[in-house]
Formats: sequence, structure tokens, C-alpha cells
Amino acid sequence: MPFANNNGVKIHYEVEGQGPPLILQHGAGGNLESWYERGYVQELAKDYRLILVDARGHGRSDKPHESAAWRPDIVARDYVAILDDLGVQKAGYFGYSMGGRIGFQAIAKYALPRFSSLIIGGATPYGFMEVEKSALQERIAALELSVKSGINAYITFLEKIYGTLSPEMKESELANDPQALLTMFKSTVAWPSVENILPAITTPCLVFAGDADPRYAGARECSLHMPKATFISFPHLNHLQCLDRSDLVLPHVKKFLAEVSKSLLKE
Repeated sequence: MPFANNNGVKIHYEVEGQGPPLILQHGAGGNLESWYERGYVQELAKDYRLILVDARGHGRSDKPHESAAWRPDIVARDYVAILDDLGVQKAGYFGYSMGGRIGFQAIAKYALPRFSSLIIGGATPYGFMEVEKSALQERIAALELSVKSGINAYITFLEKIYGTLSPEMKESELANDPQALLTMFKSTVAWPSVENILPAITTPCLVFAGDADPRYAGARECSLHMPKATFISFPHLNHLQCLDRSDLVLPHVKKFLAEVSKSLLKE
């Protein structure tokens, strides 16, 4: 079971497939298994060397409770440590939701030279949007209750927002450390916007979101300010539904990655 070490914090990852390296980063509360459950690994591993990561605070990775452990520059070094551990100089990055925030606010800001492309879904570079802040405060309150009485309080909150969770998603959430998740949310909500760096992101970038996702407008807007960004909209899909529809998302991802590979061969 491979782990990379970032200044004492162990980050778990797994590798599948052969080809150009591509990091896959799940959303908050999930783990790397979510990419298997939604069919992404089975399809992308045909052509790419997938590096599936349990984000710090999730899955088999260490779960720090200190807010200092969640600074974006420190989080960015998790992925540099993984690439170094594998002897990989550059990789693509595919993150959704929290994984997308990490892509924009940590990797694009602090580690972009190690990445050949960015795929970011259900996220923006602007930090948490105003429309999200009420739900975020409810989420934090549910996690505070879960720290005292158990993770089921958080499951109840999630099902209020998203409806009944799939058995796989519920199992993943039940395995979480509520204090680590609480610290993560309280810390990442304070991550500053990185909109000022968007014009300097010349790395090819694919940004996508469902048009019923509250982050949709910000995702579409940011793509207008990056020189090599493409934005894809998925009609009538909310935040969770968009990721679930790998049958719709994957054709765009594969096309984008194939174009990146062609351009790299010309360099």
C-alpha cells in the first residue's frame, strides 16, 4: 500500500493503468474508491497511468486535526510528494468538488510547474461562493455535533441536502473522522481567491459543472480568464449528479486529454 510523506503526514495513493500519468482527486468526505464506483478508473486506465489519491483527512491518508495542516501551500506539497515518490516529473490533474478547489487554490497557485494539464469539475478559484455559505455553516454545525455524538449527525445533514446517499457513499462517509473533516472545512473556507493568477495559467485546463450546481456561474466565469481553458456545461445536473454521470463527463475528459497529449508530442 503506497504512501507519500509530506513533512510527516502520510498520503495514501494507488496506481492503475499505463500511459501518461494522471492524478485523480475526489471530493470532500469521499475517498479514492469513488472513482471506481462511478466508472472513471475502468475507462481512463485503458490509456493513462492513474494516480488515485486519498486526500489528507480522508480514506487511508493521515487525518490531521490542526488547522495549520490545511494551508493550501502545504496541501499542494502532498501532490508534489506523490509525484516525487513515483519518480514522475509531470502529470495531469483531475479533481472534482474539493478536488477541484485543491486544483485551483493549491496546485495552480503553488505547484503548477509539476502539472501538464488541469481538469476541474464542480469548483471555482474564487473560494466558497455566497450562495454556498449558509449550507456551509450548516455543514460545520453538523460536523461539530458529529464530533460530540458520532458521524451519523453528519450523514443526516448530507441526506437533507442531497437525498438518500448511495450505499457506497454512505459507507465512505461513515468511515470518516469528523474532527478532521471539521478542521478541513473551517480551514479551507478561509483559503483566499486565486482569481488574480488566472491569466497566468497557461497550462491547458478543462473546467466543467452541471448548470444546477451553485458553483456553475463561477466555474464558467473563471474559464473566460485562462488562456487555454475550455468550459463544458452539463444541463439539468446538480453538484453530485454531474460527477455521477461519468457517461457524459468522460467523453469530454478523454477528448481533452488526447489533445493535451498531441500538443506535448509537438513540443
